[in-house]
Amino acid sequence: MPTTPLPDLVDELLAGPRPLPILSAGVPVLRRPALPYDGQLPAELLDRLLRAMRETMHAAPGVGLAAPQIGVPLRIAVIEDPAEVAEEVREARGRVPQPYRVLVNPAYEPVGDPGREVAFFEGCLSVPGWQAVVARPERVRLRGQDERGRELDEEFTGWPARIVQHETDHLDGTLYLDRAETRSLASARSVVDLWSQPTPADAARALGFPLPDTGER
Repeated sequence: MPTTPLPDLVDELLAGPRPLPILSAGVPVLRRPALPYDGQLPAELLDRLLRAMRETMHAAPGVGLAAPQIGVPLRIAVIEDPAEVAEEVREARGRVPQPYRVLVNPAYEPVGDPGREVAFFEGCLSVPGWQAVVARPERVRLRGQDERGRELDEEFTGWPARIVQHETDHLDGTLYLDRAETRSLASARSVVDLWSQPTPADAARALGFPLPDTGER
């Protein structure tokens, strides 16, 4: 964890270039559990940080950004997904629009059939240029707070469930590669050229990796 006081760390970060630099895999802060947020930042500084995180997420572009990805070791993330995808992709992946949300101290648990997982290609702003197939619970219950300290207790399904799992994992020091089928690892170009189907069934057959038994083979 940084020796610099967190307010000073954030002030220094926000005084730098915009959008904020996103750290790539290999930087230690991405592999350490983040500190629970309990008011370490003054309200005005927290608001500035969140605005900068949202701006950075949009510029990347991405649908989520966790504070450790910009070097801030706090359990804070932002998500937002306009879900501008084809209808067949929307249906296959359960990808529906998500408004801008702030997640503070989030934690998730699977809901429903504990064996029900779905697998899709997934990428990460901290692992640029690559994607891999990750099996995740289709439905989760997320608990935590918002940026004003109000309690969150909400269920997410489909692609929104994947987003909140991915961002919460970041706060635990986990990258999506830790959960991925390694044989599915593909460059972003290969995914566009070869594996842009709504599900990864074709990629699984061609590259030789398993999928959860959900009928998508």
